[in-house]
Amino acid sequence: MAALALLAGTAFADSAFAGEAISVCYNYGCLVQSEVVFSKQDLTRVGELLGDARTPEHERALIGVAVGWLLGIAGKQTPIFADRAGNFADDGVEGRMDCIDHSTTTTRLLRLFERHRWLHFHRVLEPARRTRGLIFDHYSAQIEEITPPPMCTSANEAPTVSDDAMSRRYVVDSWYVDNGQPVPVLARQRWQDGEGPDGD
Repeated sequence: MAALALLAGTAFADSAFAGEAISVCYNYGCLVQSEVVFSKQDLTRVGELLGDARTPEHERALIGVAVGWLLGIAGKQTPIFADRAGNFADDGVEGRMDCIDHSTTTTRLLRLFERHRWLHFHRVLEPARRTRGLIFDHYSAQIEEITPPPMCTSANEAPTVSDDAMSRRYVVDSWYVDNGQPVPVLARQRWQDGEGPDGD
């Protein structure tokens, strides 16, 4: 009986990590939301990728790759495969994403990374907003660089945030690229000043 219970518990644990679902937004302003399921293999691959990070800079580059890759997988399950960089190349197309769709969906992906403890040098913040003129707002997912504890011996130990790290904020802005492409991660201040990934 004990062996049977153990077997059932193992089966439950395996099924619990069989995949994970999040909702993706599209058609501008999160007008439509669809559930996307990432397989165990997808999640394992992302965990291994982010586990290679050795510095905050390296982790930011890997975050951009991981977010782009998962958005590409989401594009195989939803119309967001048609999404193109910016708001004009895919105007009127089913699956198009504006900055609200991107910032919301990317933040959900980053929260997934955070839940699995795959981020060692950053924490996820609420989306950032910049305003140009009176009516032009732009939103992006946002992370903050942190200082990990010197000796992390337990999976339950959370990184600490230093005063210096509090000012190190970055945006993860998938709006700048076509679906499935690596996502630019930009210094918040640079982005706030209106610059994009190519300095425009």
